[in-house]
Amino acid sequence: MRRIIPTAAVATAAALALTACGTTEPAADGDAKKAAEPITLTDATGAKVTLDGPAEKVAGTEWNVVESLVSLGVDPVGVADVKGYTTWDTAVPLKNEPRDIGTRGEPSMDTIASLSPDLIVATSDLPPAAVKQLRKVAPVLEVRAADAADPIGRMTGNLDLIAKATGTTEQAETLKKDFEAKLAEGRKTLADAGLAGTPYAFADGYVVSNQVSIRPYTSGSLIGAVNERIGLKNAWTVEGDPGYGLAATDVEGLTKLGDVQFAYIGSDGDKASTPFNGVLAEDPVWKSLPFVKKGDVHRLPDGIWMFGGPESMGKYVDAAVQALTK
Repeated sequence: MRRIIPTAAVATAAALALTACGTTEPAADGDAKKAAEPITLTDATGAKVTLDGPAEKVAGTEWNVVESLVSLGVDPVGVADVKGYTTWDTAVPLKNEPRDIGTRGEPSMDTIASLSPDLIVATSDLPPAAVKQLRKVAPVLEVRAADAADPIGRMTGNLDLIAKATGTTEQAETLKKDFEAKLAEGRKTLADAGLAGTPYAFADGYVVSNQVSIRPYTSGSLIGAVNERIGLKNAWTVEGDPGYGLAATDVEGLTKLGDVQFAYIGSDGDKASTPFNGVLAEDPVWKSLPFVKKGDVHRLPDGIWMFGGPESMGKYVDAAVQALTK
């Protein structure tokens, strides 16, 4: 579970990079003065966050905000569970070597303080007591981790908020436009292949104490919402949680799916995460499922973070479409 439920912020804009070069041209000086103006934001908790200017030294306590930062061109100085991020989010790899600030559920206050960050980006998955401690170290921008009522809107809303804090709003607009184009492209490709409305079930799974647990991604999940935007029909009928849109079942629960296309993402770096081509391979219930018998089980490429941002989701669209049309 540690790897899956999140418990990113943004690049220094090109204009800021140029003004940092020490040019004495009047226009550049004016840009630098404008860039240094204070920024006041309201985060997901309703708290006011005031920065002296666009944040450049940013720490992220959750992988989705770290991805947003990297996508926006901001190299975070601190990242929670660097090894986990590099295992599960190779779709948007780190471009620097940030300091590991501890686990996503319990970041190290001392380590973060040693980095002297301009900003800490956290999510609502972090306990309020931990956020309170972080606010003693540096300004904290807290974003809502997920929202099953509007998963894509939550993803892009968080991206926009982080972009405002880091002066990278133009990059955010580009990321969102590219993502919408990717959705449209994926939808057209599936429709042209006669696959519009295909019943499709995405899940992840893991093994704990030799027991297999499976998590359905309902329509309220980010991936579930993306699937519907590209014209697929979510085959899960179970109810997901109000945040991530995730449910829980076991291999017997898969018998309710019927004849569907089934897809999942695992990681060779986390062997407990791939039961579908591991311990279930000889399970009689698994082997009896219609989609298993027909070969309609698709392992999508490792490294696409299922709770990530527009870049991860764009690569997910490519992977899902390729799997279904091959």
